[in-house]
Amino acid sequence: MARERVLVVDDEQDLLELVAYNLNKEGYRVSCVSSGEEALATAKKDLPDLIVLDLLLPSVDGLEVCRQLKSDPRTQHLPVLMLTAKSEEADVVTGLEMGADDYVTKPFSPRVLLARVKSVLRRRSQQSTDDDTAVSVHDLVIHPGWHEVMLAGKPVDLTFTEFRLLHFLARKPGWAYTRGQIVDAVKGEDYPVTERSVDVQVAGLRKKLGPRGDYIETVRGIGYRFKG
Repeated sequence: MARERVLVVDDEQDLLELVAYNLNKEGYRVSCVSSGEEALATAKKDLPDLIVLDLLLPSVDGLEVCRQLKSDPRTQHLPVLMLTAKSEEADVVTGLEMGADDYVTKPFSPRVLLARVKSVLRRRSQQSTDDDTAVSVHDLVIHPGWHEVMLAGKPVDLTFTEFRLLHFLARKPGWAYTRGQIVDAVKGEDYPVTERSVDVQVAGLRKKLGPRGDYIETVRGIGYRFKG
């Protein structure tokens, strides 16, 4: 029985062949492209279950590809695993802000990559079975099934990660969560990010909520909570 479809995007032919070989061996159906333009066209034409995306692509780079995918209602829910040689904290944070679901740096172990692929697909499958009941707090309404946030009757445009973070906090107003708990809930356990990335995402979320940004409160020495 055929398994999930994975689109691999990288301009290095040797790496494309290596990743495709290991994914095929695990039973995944693999498609490969070598440019950002091809990635966007292929993803929109035949929605894959996961995209393994290099950042350093000619012309349209990986970050722009991710941004366009996450801003398009047809593709915004596609999981993106970034595979790149850029490993500085700022690059990781930027990738997360664009909505990436995981981040693997080169050089990499094929076994680690396969584990990450399985983890992303498993998390996304679990998320699809989560309770789809709308969350309503103050003048904010969150619709998980529609991936929609309404604030005082007006829509708020959020990235996938921002949406997950807001939904996680708003489900239990007044509960304080550590940054580690937030990362585990939003990205899955053992996700390789720094606590700074959570702070950056919260700052961006507060900005998008405007005057209601104070709904997300900082709990000194712990993390964050949604105002009860």
